[in-house]
Amino acid sequence: MSTGRYRDIRLNGRKVPVAVRHNRRARRISLSIRAGEVRLTLPPGADEAVGFAFLESRRDWLESRLRAAPTPFRPGETVPFRGRPRQICVAPGLRDPLRLEEGRLLLATTAGCERLVEAWLRREARHAFTEAVARHAVVLDVTPRSISIRDQKTRWGSASAAGRLNFSWRAVMAPPFVLDYLAAHEVAHLREMNHSSRFWSLCRRLCPETDTAERWLKAEGPALHCYGREYTGG
Repeated sequence: MSTGRYRDIRLNGRKVPVAVRHNRRARRISLSIRAGEVRLTLPPGADEAVGFAFLESRRDWLESRLRAAPTPFRPGETVPFRGRPRQICVAPGLRDPLRLEEGRLLLATTAGCERLVEAWLRREARHAFTEAVARHAVVLDVTPRSISIRDQKTRWGSASAAGRLNFSWRAVMAPPFVLDYLAAHEVAHLREMNHSSRFWSLCRRLCPETDTAERWLKAEGPALHCYGREYTGG
């Protein structure tokens, strides 16, 4: 990708930087958003004016994505964890790279803070899902073959016929009963690889808050999927 430049546009009543880049591998003009920055990628030879005309044609999409995009994992901002907002703070002299203390996420340094916070959330998700899956598996007398924490974009979890369970790390930002439901849902698939009435009976047996969790995910889940994700469009 060639070195590009920045231009400012106004979206949602505020000035937003647009990083303009030519990419020799690009086949078409595309847009993406990362940490509040709009990126306009152009194929070789494409005129910048054409690119900005394309951007204008996607203005509604950009504005809706910027409204939905949460704040990044940076000091002074907050991140949901287990259903509660936690402020990210820097604590110079902290012996651990990151620590949860009194409702705050304390960082020893600002260097690589977004990577540190996401890595910590992924570890916490693995611990929480491992515990919940083990607990539900005992009830149904099933044995998962593996548990993976992934960067799933459209689903909260999945289960294979071979017994491999996959979960989105973002689920650890939801209230505990939601994560527990997701674990129960995939464990139930080890008995019923479908969404029949028998499957839902198993879910509700494992997690009595199944229906409440489903409603929570439909209403609040999309906002969590924004975290750590680069939107692409065009």
